[in-house]
Amino acid sequence: MAKSIKMRIAMIGAKGLPTLRPAGGGIETHVENLSRHLLDRGHEVTVYVRKYANPKLKKSHKGVKIVTLPSLKTKHLDTITHVLLASLHALTVNYDILHYHGIGPSTLCWIPKVFKRSSRVIVTFHSRDQFHEKWGGFAKFYLMFSEWAAVALPHATITVSHELQILCQLLFPKKEVDYVPNGVEIPKKRYSTKELKQYNLKSGKYFIHLARLVAHKAQDDSIRAFKQLKTNDKLVIAGSATFDDMEYMEELKILAKDDPRIIFTGHVSGPALKSLIANCRAMVHPSRAEGLSVSILEAMSHGKVVIMSDIKANLELIDHSGIAVPVGDIDRLAAAMQWVLDDPEAAVERGERGREIIKRLFSWESVARHVEYVYEGTYYERRGVAKYRKA
Repeated sequence: MAKSIKMRIAMIGAKGLPTLRPAGGGIETHVENLSRHLLDRGHEVTVYVRKYANPKLKKSHKGVKIVTLPSLKTKHLDTITHVLLASLHALTVNYDILHYHGIGPSTLCWIPKVFKRSSRVIVTFHSRDQFHEKWGGFAKFYLMFSEWAAVALPHATITVSHELQILCQLLFPKKEVDYVPNGVEIPKKRYSTKELKQYNLKSGKYFIHLARLVAHKAQDDSIRAFKQLKTNDKLVIAGSATFDDMEYMEELKILAKDDPRIIFTGHVSGPALKSLIANCRAMVHPSRAEGLSVSILEAMSHGKVVIMSDIKANLELIDHSGIAVPVGDIDRLAAAMQWVLDDPEAAVERGERGREIIKRLFSWESVARHVEYVYEGTYYERRGVAKYRKA
């Protein structure tokens, strides 16, 4: 068996690192956690971030190296301009692995593949972005092309769900596509309720919808469903909007303005976020499009039942531990929330079942180990050794 080697790894595509400065959503959380665990496994990890996500131009964060580059901060050009600069910069550094995150960034992964042949190029396919509601016709067409690029161009492709893995294998039947899900840290302690005071919340007396404020995450559905309930519980909308989603945020606030039970926290991280998840009654996540939700994983890791939409990426997770409702069905969503209120013991039982699923299949340690296997496979291929995989 080939000996495990230590590699120089670069992550490209994320806006920033959430614990350095609030930026982005699931991809950014994924990149930060994966980087930290790869660092723990002895690798050198560099993350390319955008200037607005690191205004102090810090060169490292918790052991992870940071390269800060600008972007044209518009809805359509922010990502692609930053990824172009990151790809060109990467040509000047002796990386073993260049790991692109997201299908949009994958369209430029050909640059190091052509001009930096000593490096291996990996793409993680996080979600089918063409179905996100904020994009118009040309952007959707480009994102359709991006799905092809995410499979065709890199040396290896990773998907975060089995649904996406099947899609990629349909696009390229002869190419092996690796499935490595998102991960989550398993809580090792109980979180206090003191963080709840700033939001006037009581433990076990609120639902939480945790996600970026963007239309495909369907916070509007959660608000409409919650407003049907006659309860003193509250609904917490936790998350912030990026510069190109401010209109949707304003729509949500107008929708909620006549119900004082609905609370917007803005971006939350660290102990405050852990406390909000650990002390909620249940999570609500009726998203219309998803790769593999980190928020759902977080809630399940705390033993919380999740009421979610029945899209395939969500159904992969719950295994009879959550509650799935049809996408966009406000009445069914309200009924599921009412069931949690009416039968709290059954909700707790389902939540604990979900926690066991997370412990078994979705720890970050396991995710980092499997991503490392993919890296090693491409590394040994580069050297003419038979493709390497650990069992």
